[in-house]
Amino acid sequence: MKQKLAALAVVLVLLVLALFQISGVVHDRQTYRQIAIQSVAQSLAGPQTLTGPLIHRACTEEWDVKDDNKKLRTERREFTLIAAPASLTLKGGSKLEARARGLHATQVFNLKADIVAEWADTESLKPAAEHAGSRMNCGQPLLMMAVSDSRGIRHASVKIGEQLLALKPGTFYGSYPRGVHAPLSMALVGAAPLQAQIELELMGTESISVVPLGGDTRVQLTSNWPHPSFGGQFLPVDRKVTDDGFEANWRVSSLASTAQQDVTQVDAGKRKAVCPSYSDGSANNSCVEAFSVTFVDPSNTYALSDRATKYGLLFIGLTFLAVGLFEFMKSLRVHPIQYLLVGAAMSMFFLLLVSLSEHMPFESAYAIAAAACVLLLTFYASYMLGHWSRGLPFGLGIATLYGMLFVLLRMEQTALLLGAVALFAVLAAVMMLTRQVDWYARFKQVEAPKPEPVKAAA
Repeated sequence: MKQKLAALAVVLVLLVLALFQISGVVHDRQTYRQIAIQSVAQSLAGPQTLTGPLIHRACTEEWDVKDDNKKLRTERREFTLIAAPASLTLKGGSKLEARARGLHATQVFNLKADIVAEWADTESLKPAAEHAGSRMNCGQPLLMMAVSDSRGIRHASVKIGEQLLALKPGTFYGSYPRGVHAPLSMALVGAAPLQAQIELELMGTESISVVPLGGDTRVQLTSNWPHPSFGGQFLPVDRKVTDDGFEANWRVSSLASTAQQDVTQVDAGKRKAVCPSYSDGSANNSCVEAFSVTFVDPSNTYALSDRATKYGLLFIGLTFLAVGLFEFMKSLRVHPIQYLLVGAAMSMFFLLLVSLSEHMPFESAYAIAAAACVLLLTFYASYMLGHWSRGLPFGLGIATLYGMLFVLLRMEQTALLLGAVALFAVLAAVMMLTRQVDWYARFKQVEAPKPEPVKAAA
């Protein structure tokens, strides 16, 4: 008996190693998928964050000072004057389409947005001298709109009143250089209140984020994608998600966000960076506050396959428990090699699942892989356990395990509860089946001492 337990321990170690190898395959395929997504982003555009619009104006101040030798020396400082809008409204609709690299596809969005920004006054664009008798020189005010990846800009136009302004690439705003800008005349800037109307068509991958720069920022986004994940520091005030897409509305006041102060810092070194969107709402303290929507791809089967492999050892253990019960209850003899073959078939399920799910929907891949393994194990168990009447219940139990695993994968929020209840039910069933077993007698029967040889007569 001790030798058999040792052999079974070796079998379990071998199967654990096999599961680790299969888990490594899943992680490798996940890496290949991520590389494919990055390849699409590098060829098109990555996640997009909209920052602006803002009006900024580069200025210099020069003044004369006397050094220790009573000679005049010119000092100079450079600074930027910035005006953030009092109100900012964005209404946009995005359509998604799939772009593939080999086996792997990612969703690319095309956002068409109408943006209206209003400045109640532009007093912050008028320079104030810090030194008496200084000479002030300021450049032309620039209206700018920044994005994360300017390669995604397909169309942009800006209108102030009835005047259509010429847009140029770049923002000339050092902290957020990618985007577009339009020079403004001082006469136009001085005619406050000022309203800018911007039309923007922007492409990108994975997510859209908006930095709430207005004193009152209102954003409405619609899409034909039915699997959004809302993140960032502000959730929508209302949202509607259907099979045809979603609609979400945000409203953020500058009293509730530091984004306006962080972006409009006069000292460029103190401005916070635009960071990737976080679906859980977390972000680094060095990042500008923003809200976002991520277009989740439910066809990412590798995440489900990875979760499935984590249950592999548990399922093999439960299968060995079932075989062991048959062996003890029916006084059968099951060789460790047979345990190894059963465990290998259970492990192959996860490899089949990963490979099949790359070519068909996850549900179909799961059904085919599970059916193949159940049929194989039922057939083999009928001979291993001595009769079809024992092989069929064994196969039914394996099918139940696969059904339970599928439910666990689909009900992520209650997976722990369902798993705990299922394990308790298995334990209760084992205790009920073995409640009248005399374990001492069973083990003595297995470990019965060999009869001593008969001594020859003298």
